[in-house]
Amino acid sequence: MWYVYALKSRIIKKWIYVGSTNNLRRRLIEHNSGLSLSVKPYLPVYLTTFIAVPTERQARRLEKYLKVGSGKIILKKRILADEA
Repeated sequence: MWYVYALKSRIIKKWIYVGSTNNLRRRLIEHNSGLSLSVKPYLPVYLTTFIAVPTERQARRLEKYLKVGSGKIILKKRILADEA
């Protein structure tokens, strides 16, 4: 199983990071340990949502979609709406 996930910063409220992994727990630990350069300036971060998909290919495609254009809008308005 693969996961597409969204992280939010506890410090910078409007920042959202989208990624994918086959081990969600390990990846979150790596992010909060500062091992990911794209997340390091926004530490600490927390997992706000995730979507499970069966294959890596589907995860990468969904991750890419949620990072740009209409996918980013859907992520903010629909998936993360109850966090506002």
